[in-house]
Amino acid sequence: MSNQWAGQVLQWMGRTTLALALAWAPGAQAAPAPTSSADADLAVQAREAWVKRDRKRLAALVDAALGQAHPLAGWVEYFDLNARLAELRQADLDAFYARYPGSYVEDRLRNDWLLELGRRRDWANFRRDHAAYQMRDDREVACYALLADHLAGTKVTVDAARAAWMAQKDGDDGCFQLAYAFVDAGLFKADTLWAKARLATEQGRPRAARQAVMLLNAKPLEQKLAELQDNAGRYLTRKARSSPRAEAELTALALARVAANDPDQAGDVLQDKWSRLPPDLQAWLWVQIGRQSAMKLQDDALPAFDRAAKLAPDFAWTDDALAWQARAALRAGRPATALKAIERMSATEQRDPAWAYWKARATRLQGDAPAARAQLAALAATPLNYFGRLAAEDLGLPTPLPPAPAPLTAEERRAARSLPGLQRALQLIDLGLRGEGVREWNFTLRGMGDRALLAAAQEACDREVWDRCINTSERTKTEIDITQRYPTPHRTELLREARAAGLDAAYVYGLIRQESRFVLDARSHVGAAGLMQVMPATAKWTARKVGMSYSPDLMHDRDFNLRIGTSYLKLVLDRFDGAQALAAAAYNAGPNRPARWRDGPVVDAAVWAENIPFNETRDYVRKVLLGGTVYAQVLGLPTTSLRERLGATIGPAGARAAEPADIPPPAADTAP
Repeated sequence: MSNQWAGQVLQWMGRTTLALALAWAPGAQAAPAPTSSADADLAVQAREAWVKRDRKRLAALVDAALGQAHPLAGWVEYFDLNARLAELRQADLDAFYARYPGSYVEDRLRNDWLLELGRRRDWANFRRDHAAYQMRDDREVACYALLADHLAGTKVTVDAARAAWMAQKDGDDGCFQLAYAFVDAGLFKADTLWAKARLATEQGRPRAARQAVMLLNAKPLEQKLAELQDNAGRYLTRKARSSPRAEAELTALALARVAANDPDQAGDVLQDKWSRLPPDLQAWLWVQIGRQSAMKLQDDALPAFDRAAKLAPDFAWTDDALAWQARAALRAGRPATALKAIERMSATEQRDPAWAYWKARATRLQGDAPAARAQLAALAATPLNYFGRLAAEDLGLPTPLPPAPAPLTAEERRAARSLPGLQRALQLIDLGLRGEGVREWNFTLRGMGDRALLAAAQEACDREVWDRCINTSERTKTEIDITQRYPTPHRTELLREARAAGLDAAYVYGLIRQESRFVLDARSHVGAAGLMQVMPATAKWTARKVGMSYSPDLMHDRDFNLRIGTSYLKLVLDRFDGAQALAAAAYNAGPNRPARWRDGPVVDAAVWAENIPFNETRDYVRKVLLGGTVYAQVLGLPTTSLRERLGATIGPAGARAAEPADIPPPAADTAP
């Protein structure tokens, strides 16, 4: 569409402002009218046209949506404008903002436009638009905002700019331009640039490392970085040097890349050939070697960390490196080392329930029982948290379900039902535009108190949109509705299939809640399908193993998915002798990995779970086991503590380790 057409729309708005306002104003008292299938299909068609960048089709769909005052007209327009962002002017955006004030699509397009304005270096319009930006969750926009302020003469501290650049996910224009401006102004020195290159290498972000080295304005260094990123071993053999400082930095980056694949080899090479590197770089490298060894559950992780500490006692470690030192220390039975690592973490990281719990455990093992009890008691106040439940059980405290909140009033229900953002979100989800619907829903929840959240959650529960029901209810602070947080859809069918497979139904519920949030048509990016998120190949293998018929068309059939999923889960549990923690890890990461992770010393089961190398799988195991514990209470089944579900200890499998490892993963090896 042309800018002339946009002007015609502004004139036309006089005839449709009231209808659009009723559909889109955040405070409107009437929800958008239900759409017919033909009307609703406009939004689906618009998204399809947006994916194909079919501008002609998008223009026609916008005309149709505006002409009908379609309740999802804002989304149709959003897809159109997003597809043409590079050629738009500020007036086009201002007109869109005026039509949909306070809505999610207004803020979403504003986010997109801010990125475009940053790329255009249009700082005047950027600063004006940024003032109205509500989500403020885009890291690149945050960098552009600091840059715009800096260029306008508004004081931006070096610490603020450095923090934004270091938080950059990967190499992007906004954060690169911010860093470039601070280098140009003499505010970022070479040590800051190398620190960024090391951090990016530690995080596995080669593009961000390249951007940091580019800012040194030395082409030979850029070329050498490219060479070592292509083949670190060859670079170390042919071109690496221990001085001057820039060459030493590159050598350290090459050794860190070796450590990522083979920490033992990196340690040997560092000791034999590169002991002349500056002590701080050697310390950083021993941290990387220790971190990689800890993630591989190797016994030599702690000696590597110890070397780093001796070489440069004041060298700052990342929270991630300190976390792996603490985990390795817990696994090795060194509570003093674990406690020291936790106390060196940032204040934010130390407040995480995981580290609050392990700090209390380490404190108790150090002999300070009163301090440990106080720390555990503080955590035990949140028994619907994995670590809060463990803390309560460690103290022998009861863990009853929270009391039900007062019933929602008719007015509270009406208020939730009248929110256009929630209704649009549900319409989008009904249309299969789940991603768009979830974002609209979450945007609408901002600023809600507990009662409003409970009412919004109930709207989703009543519509059987279980992921929004659960996630919304989990946002409440003091009023907790356990029936929303731990719903029991498909109860008859799930209990039947769990019983037939010989499984604990509460455990199955906990797993499904984490896998799919009870979304029947859930499909992962790797193709796992249905309530239990089973890969077609795994379903086919399981069906053959247990004597069931299989067809790909059955993957989203509720009963088949439950039957094949529970059958597979039983096979996995049997392989691990009924150990729920190992089976949950296997369900997420594939059975062969936890079979390797259990090798080594026999350790406390909670310590074993904490040392799971994959963040996703570690979190998954926690939530599945906690979910099983809570669901046993919800279902009125024999109560089993979280500790009992974890088991006492985990170690080598013994004789069962010789069994063939022929069980495929349910959802491929999706963990990173």
